[in-house]
Amino acid sequence: MRTPLIAMLSGVLASLLFAGTASAGIVERSGPAPTGRTAQTGNPIYKTGKLELKECKEQRVLPNDLDSSRVYLEFLMDCLNESWGYQFAKAKLPFSKPRFETISRAGRPTACGRFPKGAQALYCPLDKKITFLLNPGILSASTEIFLLQVMAHEYGHHVQQLSGIMGIVYNRKYRSEKAFLADIRKVELQAECLSGAFIGSVWQSLGRPQSDFTYVLGAARSTASHGRAVNIAYWLKRGFDQEGPGACDTFSAPASKVS
Repeated sequence: MRTPLIAMLSGVLASLLFAGTASAGIVERSGPAPTGRTAQTGNPIYKTGKLELKECKEQRVLPNDLDSSRVYLEFLMDCLNESWGYQFAKAKLPFSKPRFETISRAGRPTACGRFPKGAQALYCPLDKKITFLLNPGILSASTEIFLLQVMAHEYGHHVQQLSGIMGIVYNRKYRSEKAFLADIRKVELQAECLSGAFIGSVWQSLGRPQSDFTYVLGAARSTASHGRAVNIAYWLKRGFDQEGPGACDTFSAPASKVS
């Protein structure tokens, strides 16, 4: 039985920020990355067109094999770095690769606290690192598209961090938990869209049937981990169809699309 791992995408950003363990001084502001509201609604990354990388060959993954899953993710990381590196160059924004680590159990320490139970992966903006949990559940179904989608989602958070989009969430003083959670939903839904944009751009090279992506959308519609299930699926498909970050401005979207 396949587990809808999209329901387990990291919610660590929300808990980290609301717990107050990050501060404005920690967020890096190197180079011309925009700040404030402009970073979220008028970001140069939105104007870079479709992702240019059109080929990303997936490595073979053996069921219940930790090493092959790790190698798969490392090759995927190379594709993501190349693809988004092009976009940042077009946007004239500084780019750096994220750090990456796989772990075998929850509870391991990260710069954003201990890796939480129930998460499959997380991106920590404090050290720009993606940590991916390769546990028995995902290893038994590791040939599924979820390895790809979860990694692309977490990389979407790296894109948000480098481009300044995530910074306003750190710097803004929220008057209520409701306002804070509304911004967190926009961050998470945007990461879904950015993951869809990457997957859509390389889809033809993967040799996968359309039913694979249809299944991921179905899983998205059955969960509400980062907003209404229908909106998670909406942004994932919007990115997939348009193949670029211009599809992913959740901060200018109507409230009905980011609830």
